[in-house]
Amino acid sequence: MKDQPVHLVVIGLGYVGLPVIAHAVRSGIHCTGLDTSHSIVNGLNSGRSHVDDISDSDVAELLSRGFSATSETSVLQTADVVLICVPTPLRKDREPDLTAVTAASKTVRDFLHQGMLVVLESTTYPGTTDGLVRGILEESGLIAGDDFNLAFSPERIDPGNATYGLKNTPKVVGGYTAQCTDRAAHFYELFVDTVVRTRGTREAELAKLLENTYRHVNIALVNEMAIFCHELGIDLWDSIDAAATKPFGFSAFYPGPGVGGHCIPIDPNYLSHQVRSLGYPFKFVELAEEISQRMPNYVVQRVEKLLGRRGVQLDGAKVLLLGLTYKPDISDQRETPARDLANLFTSAHAVVSGFDPNVSEFTVDHGLLRLEIDLQSALKACDVAVLLQAHSVFDLDEIAKFAPVVFDTRGRMRHDNVERL
Repeated sequence: MKDQPVHLVVIGLGYVGLPVIAHAVRSGIHCTGLDTSHSIVNGLNSGRSHVDDISDSDVAELLSRGFSATSETSVLQTADVVLICVPTPLRKDREPDLTAVTAASKTVRDFLHQGMLVVLESTTYPGTTDGLVRGILEESGLIAGDDFNLAFSPERIDPGNATYGLKNTPKVVGGYTAQCTDRAAHFYELFVDTVVRTRGTREAELAKLLENTYRHVNIALVNEMAIFCHELGIDLWDSIDAAATKPFGFSAFYPGPGVGGHCIPIDPNYLSHQVRSLGYPFKFVELAEEISQRMPNYVVQRVEKLLGRRGVQLDGAKVLLLGLTYKPDISDQRETPARDLANLFTSAHAVVSGFDPNVSEFTVDHGLLRLEIDLQSALKACDVAVLLQAHSVFDLDEIAKFAPVVFDTRGRMRHDNVERL
């Protein structure tokens, strides 16, 4: 593969697919993006990015190097490598939704040919690659491991992370056969520094779920500690800082208003789903889910008590939410706890507005949340400001200066008129 031209087709041009394309193209790989969204395709072909870590200038560079986006599936006819990078959300019943993976697999099946490498990058439960995906692809009459190569390689994209990107984050790869693993590993070595091989597809699938279940459970632990530490009069943030000085045996996790993004609120449920299929409850994940889901309600209760001590009723109070995205310094709103909080405060008849320099529109149950333009004026006019995300552009001293009172869910502020989660 290193000595021959490679035509890569990436299915799904979101926060996973587009960074892969960027690194592959810059390594000299001929790359085409395939997506069902005509607006995404037209935007990219016009030089516009819709992903935080890829700028418009980055897209212009990719186009100049031969990249193009399309919704025409016939592009798969000439593909040597196909990466499936489509969403894997949860259904309303919190069960895995593999609709996009199924559709993408069927599309590849229709153009599958001898020697093609197909890699699933979408997060899913163990057994999806060698079960669902392989079953669909082999409807073509070609056999995985003999006629084409099949592998799983979990995405490890961390939006907004300036230190670790696709190239310098080890890439886990597991193939349906040893030969499939080798083929996939050799491909990723074209543009990734380190490739980590697993015994098979299921081990690679589990590795991704293990990473995020570990984070989910530990975040839930400190969230629950935050609740009882408040009742005991203990500053949990100070205790975490003290514990973090231990050079071994401890990793610091911090409480917050809930968990957001695609990974932590979603991925552990994929593992829990499979464990339940064996007839066992996955108690750690189920408990972590329960704790995480009750944090927005807990924040509302704390804010209501904070206002009450100032003689202000939550009903009719002006609540300003600061930071609406699921993590700092990005525009990504997926699964952000800010949405639940906006809905809960509105249900309590508070007058809710938001401020986030990274967000131009924010949808809530009743429509669009009012977004403030002038932060200083909004702080002066509110009854309480709730810091949900500590973007680097926020001047925390200014927020404390102009807001009558602040509830800080991120433990970043130490001012007389600030109460921390």
